[in-house]
Amino acid sequence: MSTTPAIVNIKPLGFPWVTIDPFLFCAYHDDAYPEANADMSPKASLAGRAMGQDFSRKDGWSMYHGSTVPGFPSHPHRGFETVTIVRKGLIDHSDSLGAAARFGRGDVQWLTAGKGVVHSEMFPLLDDAAPNPLELFQIWLNLPARNKMVEPNFTMFWSHNIPRLSARDEHGRITEVAVVAGSLQETDGTGKQASIDPLAPPPDSWAAQAEADVAIWTLRMAPGAKWTLPAAAGTGTGTRRNLYFFKGESVVIGGQDVDAHAAIELRANAPVELVNTGSEVAEFLLLQGKPIAEPVVQYGPFVMNTKAEIAQTMTDYQRTQFGGWPWPDAAPVHGRDPARFARHPGGREEKPQDQ
Repeated sequence: MSTTPAIVNIKPLGFPWVTIDPFLFCAYHDDAYPEANADMSPKASLAGRAMGQDFSRKDGWSMYHGSTVPGFPSHPHRGFETVTIVRKGLIDHSDSLGAAARFGRGDVQWLTAGKGVVHSEMFPLLDDAAPNPLELFQIWLNLPARNKMVEPNFTMFWSHNIPRLSARDEHGRITEVAVVAGSLQETDGTGKQASIDPLAPPPDSWAAQAEADVAIWTLRMAPGAKWTLPAAAGTGTGTRRNLYFFKGESVVIGGQDVDAHAAIELRANAPVELVNTGSEVAEFLLLQGKPIAEPVVQYGPFVMNTKAEIAQTMTDYQRTQFGGWPWPDAAPVHGRDPARFARHPGGREEKPQDQ
């Protein structure tokens, strides 16, 4: 029996969260926005905030770069992908491809920036009689050099289509896993193995390469629940995995007590038992993948392999604006109707079935 510890290292959660190749960045936003004004802004004084750059979490929320509606007005990207998982609230997306979306309540947007895209991400507040909580992850997944200049791609995963596992332990306590990327191989009580396969990632994504072993899962464990996180599918390939413990009181991971929220790097080539030892629900985000193992040169929203490529990116953006901005202002929002939708480049529109 192996005595190698399951945990490689533990780091405290900050903002953003620590990530490992092939991931570049992971931000967790948990904002307790108050009631809304008629213009979908917070019904509260904005005095004392560094408007346009408010990450203060004053009163439990931030305006970020928004001046009226909270959020992130138009900004460019090149050379990587954003994966945005919205757990509460709504995001209004607009981009230079002409795509637009209102999504949230468990939906995921996967945007391949590739050779260049400009987008905005605004957080409209629609309820004028009750609080407007917003909770989301934004994850930056790197692209290998061969794909950094691919055509941009806009993909929506609606919540009701995302595969989920609901596993009961011997005491009936439930662990729920949402599988955004990466197949989950689960063995039931009889020893029979089943595969929970994700929706297809964008075609040029590192996650679309079989050898990349990318997984993005969220886990929710009832108090007292026990569940074994399976080994990565690509055992022996150099896969690395981080498990972020971000809600709950205390857990035991591979036999080790973890009493504070943390980024926990695990050995990927072995299963790890998780136990929620607290009296509250425990929640985790898992990010896993084989490292791309190429040079990373980042300048703000641009991620390339060399300084020369960054310089060319800046020149390209100044010259072309990555196709220009087809919206009337830098922070468009999509009205007061809460219905979720996605309008793709070219005009095709889709709506989730669980409205």
